[in-house]
Amino acid sequence: MDNFMAARSQMALSLGFHIIFSCIGMVMPFFMAVSHFLWLRTGNPVYQNVTKAWSKGVAIFFATGAVSGTVLSFELGLLWPTFMKHAGPIFGMPFSLEGTAFFIEAIALGFFLYGWNRFNRWFHWFTGVVVGISGLTSGILVVAANAWMNSPAGFDLVNGNYINIDPIKAMFNPAWFSQALHMSVAAFAATGFAVAGVHALMILRKQNVNFHMRAFKIAAIFGVVAAILQPLSGDISAKMVAKRQPAKLAAMEAHFETKPYSPLIIGGIPDVKNKKVDYAIELPGMLSFMVYDDFKAPVKGLDQIPAADQPPIAVTHYAFQIMVALGMIMMGLGVIYLIALWKKKSWFEKHWFLRLFIWATPIGFIAVEAGWTVTEVGRQPWIIQGVMRTADAVTPMPGISYSFYLFTAVYFTLSLAVIFLLYRQIKMVPEIYDKAV
Repeated sequence: MDNFMAARSQMALSLGFHIIFSCIGMVMPFFMAVSHFLWLRTGNPVYQNVTKAWSKGVAIFFATGAVSGTVLSFELGLLWPTFMKHAGPIFGMPFSLEGTAFFIEAIALGFFLYGWNRFNRWFHWFTGVVVGISGLTSGILVVAANAWMNSPAGFDLVNGNYINIDPIKAMFNPAWFSQALHMSVAAFAATGFAVAGVHALMILRKQNVNFHMRAFKIAAIFGVVAAILQPLSGDISAKMVAKRQPAKLAAMEAHFETKPYSPLIIGGIPDVKNKKVDYAIELPGMLSFMVYDDFKAPVKGLDQIPAADQPPIAVTHYAFQIMVALGMIMMGLGVIYLIALWKKKSWFEKHWFLRLFIWATPIGFIAVEAGWTVTEVGRQPWIIQGVMRTADAVTPMPGISYSFYLFTAVYFTLSLAVIFLLYRQIKMVPEIYDKAV
């Protein structure tokens, strides 16, 4: 493994782990705030117990997210020094503001964890809301920085020099809203289904059913609503990609030829050499309609993009197909859940219904990982779209492969620690969190 591939692999590994920790850290405080609110309004101790149990999970993911996020911040400078030399002054503002949001989140979480029976009850609840808002804000700010890499703005490049820098314009670049919206909704969908799946498993095993059923319903409704809304945010995001990154869109769809009535490709195996897609379902004109609201409008294909500027087509296409397929599955499960909620309440006790959510536990995060693969791999060979190539930004320092192996071991160990702590939390429910039931 050469240094370039080792640096990319290490960054991919770090992002792959951090995105899971950060998604859960962004979203679970809102679950916690809802259950806390329900306890304050109803006085039902089960909701208080759910809140306390979830707050420990929030603390675990906050700590692990802080570790993995700190590693990422160092990696940007160590692995990509040329990139940070030029990009740091331009898109540094969202990272600075993210640090502020992080500290607010840490303070609020401390107040919440140790504020039971010490603060006014509604102020205590408010501190939990602040944890959620500041965590979500942190995520949006980081995504804004990534959106700048996909849609650079706020500077002029003259003779290799970056001048007329405008950090505000860079932060609120053309892609920030679509990416932030899509990522935020995805985080709620993935975390909602994952948390609901864990509680569904406990219900199926008939362990503390009342406790887990109430937790299941709170988590599931977040995941369901987000999954149903996700195609709308995806449409907004895809239209922005078509406008700002046509090579990425062409790779996502394995769209080799620019032509009217551009087809939407479902599935298939891209044959890059012969510029075709085998075994795919083609819907003529649908890609044109989805991008331009016009069935006849030609969508720019890979035939109009120089080979040196094309991303890896197969990886981008497969990742996009996985993301969309899993998103549609979650949306279908969302419809089933809403039917159960409004018309078929007996389904909540059916084994087949609970098993659907148990099987769906990981698919939201698989979709998130696939989506980030599309975002990052689809931007290649650029680290800053159209401005700086990834190969020109990597560190000249030797021995990066050893760093990659080391961090692989670190993240694997960290994951085992998180799994152990979460498993222990679940096993402690009957002894600590569900005594009153």
